[in-house]
Amino acid sequence: MLFHSGSAVVASTVAAPALGAEPPGRDQEPSNNLRALIEAHKAAYAAFGKALHDIGGGSSGSDRASREEERALLAICGYAAVTERDRLAKARYLFEIEARGELDLAEHMQAVLRSMMWKG
Repeated sequence: MLFHSGSAVVASTVAAPALGAEPPGRDQEPSNNLRALIEAHKAAYAAFGKALHDIGGGSSGSDRASREEERALLAICGYAAVTERDRLAKARYLFEIEARGELDLAEHMQAVLRSMMWKG
């Protein structure tokens, strides 16, 4: 068991630099659908931050903004990224969210895993 977990650490450490490498000559812009989801999340996140700041975080306005931000993030987690550029853009964006400690609900992981399943 320890051998397998150690292998996973090594594999993830080796694979991590590859995520930052961009293949030469390829357009790295995500699709319009994914770009719209990311922009919607950024807007919802900003609105949530503003609601927390304006009212001190204890009102129904901040609760509503929190739910909107969560829905927007779950939409990205659940987005079935088919093209390489969408997979990279989704992964990069979710790594940013995770680095802030905000990709922490079981629903996030479930949505990411479901998005990777074959829907045929």
